[in-house]
Amino acid sequence: MSSIYETRFWTKSYNWKAQKTINYPKTFAYFIFRDAAAYHPDKVATWFYGAEMTYRELYRKVCRLANVFVEKGIKKGDRIGLLMPNCPQFVIAYWATLMAGAVVVNLNPLYTKEELRYLFNDADLSCVIAYDQLVPVLKELNQEFKIPLVIITKLSDFMLNTPVSTPEELGLEEGWLHFSQLLETDRRWAPPLVDIKWDDPAVIQYTGGTTGIPKGAVLTQYNIIAGTMSCVLWSQACVDHVPLEKMSVLSVLPFSHVYGEICCLCWAAWCVGTMIILPRFDVDEMFDVLNKFDTITYWPCVPTMIQALFYHPRVNEIDWHEKILYTGTGAAPAPLELIKKCRELDFSFHEGYGMSETTALAISTPYNAFRPGSCGVPYTDVELRLVDENGNDVPLGQPGEIWMKSPYVMKEYWRNPEETAKVFTEDGWLKSGDVAYMDEDGYVYIVDRTKDMIIAGGFNIYPREIDEVLVKHPKVADAMAVGVPDEYRGETVKAFVQLKPGVEDVTAEELIAFCREHLAPYKVPKLIEFRTEPLPRTTTGKALRRILRDEEIAKQKKK
Repeated sequence: MSSIYETRFWTKSYNWKAQKTINYPKTFAYFIFRDAAAYHPDKVATWFYGAEMTYRELYRKVCRLANVFVEKGIKKGDRIGLLMPNCPQFVIAYWATLMAGAVVVNLNPLYTKEELRYLFNDADLSCVIAYDQLVPVLKELNQEFKIPLVIITKLSDFMLNTPVSTPEELGLEEGWLHFSQLLETDRRWAPPLVDIKWDDPAVIQYTGGTTGIPKGAVLTQYNIIAGTMSCVLWSQACVDHVPLEKMSVLSVLPFSHVYGEICCLCWAAWCVGTMIILPRFDVDEMFDVLNKFDTITYWPCVPTMIQALFYHPRVNEIDWHEKILYTGTGAAPAPLELIKKCRELDFSFHEGYGMSETTALAISTPYNAFRPGSCGVPYTDVELRLVDENGNDVPLGQPGEIWMKSPYVMKEYWRNPEETAKVFTEDGWLKSGDVAYMDEDGYVYIVDRTKDMIIAGGFNIYPREIDEVLVKHPKVADAMAVGVPDEYRGETVKAFVQLKPGVEDVTAEELIAFCREHLAPYKVPKLIEFRTEPLPRTTTGKALRRILRDEEIAKQKKK
C-alpha cells in the first residue's frame, strides 16, 4: 500500500471541529433514539402536515410495536420489510424493528410487483409493514409467499383532524393487522428483552439496480451507530450553534434507503431534532412547507431536488441564507451550474459521496470548505486508496478505482457469498466500482462508474464528463450519456437530454457543437435524443444508464 494513502493526509483539510477518529460504542443502534426520548421527552420528534408527536409519544409507540413483534413470534434476526413512503409510521416501524432485534429490509414503495417479488423471495420476510395503496399488490404477492405477519396503515391515520381508518375500509385480508389498532393492543412502555449484539445485522439495503440483479447489503448495529455519529460530528461546527428547541431536519429524502435513514431518522435522534416529514418531493409543497418554518438545521438531499427549487418561479420567496443552515447532497454529482446558483443565492451546500455498502457515507465536503468539482475528502475513520486495474495504488492526480475500509462498510451481501467475494479483497478492502482522482489536499473528484465506461474506437470515455458539459448549456435541465453498439467503433456516444421548462428552440446539432467546444473529439456525442419526461434515476438520484442503454439495444434488434 502506498504510504501517501496510508498516512490519511487528508485529515489536514478537516473542519476544525471535525474529529479525526471516533470511539464508536459497541451497543444497540436503537439506544440513539432511546437516549433522545429519555433526555428530552417533550421535544417534538415528528412534524407531518402539521401533526406533531413528541419523543415521549414516539418512544411509547415504538416500545409497544417492538413488544407486539415479539409476541407475534418475530425472533432476533427475522427480516421485516418496510414498504411505505416517508411518514411517522415508518419512523415507528424502523426503531421498533431494531428494538426487537429484527432486521429492517428497505423496500421502495415505487417498485413494481415484479421487483418486489424478487426482494420478498430473497429476503425471506417474516413481516411486512405497508401502506394502504399497496394492499392490492400485497394480496397478490402474499398468495405466493404466505408472509406470517402483514401490517397495514394509511398515511392520513397520522395527520391532523382525520379519522383513523378501519381494517374494513382498507380491505385487509383475514389475519392481516391494522397498524394503529395494533399499537393499542400492548401498553408496555419498555423495550422487549432481546439479546442484541453490536455486530448483528440491523438493515438490509438492496443495491445494484443500476447494474443488474439487486444485492442486499447487510449493515450491522455498529454500522448504523458509526454512520450516525460521524454524520452528526462531521457538521458539529453547524450543530453547536443551533439551540435544541430549533434543531430540525427536512426529511424528504426517502426513508426506504439507508441514506434517508442515517441522515434523517438517525441524525434527528442523535441531535434530538424534529423531523419535518414529507412523503414525496413536490416542488410547490416544498415551498409551502419551507414557508412554515423560520429556519431548518439540516437538509440531506440529492442535487436534482435543489435544482428543482432554484429554477422554480417561487425561488425568491425564500431567504436561502437563513432558511436552511446546512445542506448535504449525495448519490449523484452536482452540476457546476447548480453550484454557481447556490453561491448566487448564498445557500449552504456540501457535496458528498457514499454507497449502500458504506451506510451511505464515505466522502464529504468539510464544513464551509467547498471545492467545485469535488465530493470532498474521506470521512472520519475512512481508509481510502485509489488503485489501477492490477490493484496498485495510483499517484495523486491520476484516476483509479476507490477502495475503502471503514466502520461504515457493510458486513456482507445477504446470502450471497459469491458477490461478497467479488467486492471484497482478501485483506478486507471494499471495491467501489467508482473511478476518481485525489488532489494534494485529499479532495476526491469522481470520474465515473467503471461499469458505465464507454469504449469507443479504443478510447475509454466516462459518460459523466459528457453529462457535465451538456448541463452547462443554459437551456439543458438534465443529461445522460450512454454507450450504444456501433459496428465501426464498438460503441458510440448517445446523449439523452431533458430541456428546461418552456425551452423548445434547441437542436441536436447545436448541442453537439456545444460539446465540441468543451470535449475531445472522441468524447463528443454522435447522437442526441430529447426527452420530455425526467431521465431515469434512482430515488436517491443515481443515473440509471442501463435502462437507456437497454432501450437502444432493443431498438437496434428490431431493425
